[in-house]
Amino acid sequence: MAGLLALAAVRAAAAGDAASAAAVVGSAVLVGAVYAAGPALRSVRTSRRAAAVWLGGVCAAWLGLLVLTPDALWVAFPLYFLQLHLLPVRRALPAVAATAAAAVLAYVGHGASVGPGVFVGPPLGAAFAVATVLGYQALYRENERRRRLIDELVSTRAELAAAERHAGTLAERERLAREIHDTLAQGLSSIQLLLRAAERALPAGSPAAAHIERAREEAQGNLAEARRFVRALTPPDLQQGSLVAALERLCAPGAASGAAPTGAPGTAPVAGPDTAAVAGPGAAAEGVRPEDSAPHGGAPGREAPDGGVPDGGAPDRGAPVGAVPAVGAAGGGPRVRFSLSGTPVPLPTPYEVALLRIAQSALANTVRHAAAGRAEVTLTFMDESVTLDVVDDGSGFDPAARVPSADGGFGLPAMRARAESLGGTFTVESAPGQGTALAVALPLLPPGAAA
Repeated sequence: MAGLLALAAVRAAAAGDAASAAAVVGSAVLVGAVYAAGPALRSVRTSRRAAAVWLGGVCAAWLGLLVLTPDALWVAFPLYFLQLHLLPVRRALPAVAATAAAAVLAYVGHGASVGPGVFVGPPLGAAFAVATVLGYQALYRENERRRRLIDELVSTRAELAAAERHAGTLAERERLAREIHDTLAQGLSSIQLLLRAAERALPAGSPAAAHIERAREEAQGNLAEARRFVRALTPPDLQQGSLVAALERLCAPGAASGAAPTGAPGTAPVAGPDTAAVAGPGAAAEGVRPEDSAPHGGAPGREAPDGGVPDGGAPDRGAPVGAVPAVGAAGGGPRVRFSLSGTPVPLPTPYEVALLRIAQSALANTVRHAAAGRAEVTLTFMDESVTLDVVDDGSGFDPAARVPSADGGFGLPAMRARAESLGGTFTVESAPGQGTALAVALPLLPPGAAA
């Protein structure tokens, strides 16, 4: 801009007309002063309206210079870029066209020699300026879009890593609780029973009776400590209440956002509590109940040493540990209804954890693969068994042809292994286009039986 104004002033001075030269130089200085004042004014830098007013002042000063000398024609080129930069496109394009037309008409009006360049130069410069600025703006918008996508990707990766760490922590807590329950707690319980038997077998007044009593009390104290460890490692899903309450939360409205269950069965979107998915092998214990103090002795209800889930209890098709997809009416997912049949009775903690994890894994499969509109979870307490049924009206599949997915999911085999490790049964009925019905039955233990 400064060079073009200086060129116009020098050419006017070289023309030899002192009065005209003075007017051109004064007008050129005015245009330069108005142009230089814009960046110095804070209002112009921060307000689009103030910038438009300043641009109008620059253009008015340039028109005054254009009336005095045809050499002001060349100043139109930086004005094109200024107008495209400060004005919206719908106003900038007419402004650029008007500037080019004014430059051509003023040059012709001064009676200067007219050639093709006079009519082609300003419009061509205007077209070049429009293409350059609009192209730059398109590139800028694309870069901004990519930057936002990268930011979202980084944020999503961080959230995924946090979820995986949380799921791993929960799985390790469950494993530790299972190991303590199946080894230390049961061993101490057996020791206590054996000491009681030895105490009864001693003759009256035996000097060993006091030592056996002391040993029995120590075993009882350590058993209570083991139970406290196990209770502290209880899965969060079961810490807030019983299995029935956990299943209600799994199916309750607002569960995905942490809303408390209403306490009554109802129809709701599939959603889960904090760890609404299969969280790994084994079942954590909520606390060893009084009936758990007897040794297992191989009775049904005891988990296998490895949790009975050879593949870690992953949901079908490699569903990620730690979350059943939180879907509902807005997300297009199935509506889930939970119902309870029979009179609830206290269950061993391995039973509660196994039934909860199977329900979570089954609903995860329903959400991801079944394209179901409705699903129903039913927990039934009978005289000799407790059953869990998960039924949906989705696309169904052929159970005989079911194979692990390419990404390593073994949901159905894992659920079957978990049920069978507790002495129960696991059945799946399905056919393409006819939905899926999944049923788990676990035997109820008589009072005083092994946990």
